[in-house]
Amino acid sequence: MTIRIGYAAGAFDLFHIGHLNLLRHAKEHCDILVAGVVSDEMLRTVKGVEPFIPTEERAEIVRSVRYVDRVHVETVPRKMDAWREVGFTHFFKGDDWRGTDKGRRLEAEFAAVGVEVVYFPYTAHTSSSQLRRALGLVSADAEAEAVARSVIA
Repeated sequence: MTIRIGYAAGAFDLFHIGHLNLLRHAKEHCDILVAGVVSDEMLRTVKGVEPFIPTEERAEIVRSVRYVDRVHVETVPRKMDAWREVGFTHFFKGDDWRGTDKGRRLEAEFAAVGVEVVYFPYTAHTSSSQLRRALGLVSADAEAEAVARSVIA
């Protein structure tokens, strides 16, 4: 019997139900689940995003999820590099990548080394981008309120 080693990567910043769903579904399809947590440096470089929660804290949160057997912190942008370091047999991704150019490239690269790409439903109603925007609005409202109070005082 071949051991199925799964890999599910993400920023896992502002951890939410979509992250939990990805990890839960991934664990249902493998024997060992390794969660790849993208480092702060990679988020800044690749996505142009400043994380709210630092890498080590995000890794600790993900490590505490019962579906996760191991955490791998990604410090390089290519998933093939993660494959070389981890040795997974299955790569799990949200289905928002299915049929896209980057999804097809990923599938081709992994097929060449015998890794199966498995897509799961993307949780569209909750995303870190939405939470990030909401926090920005809350922060902007709080700033405006503070300015208004100082003008009145």
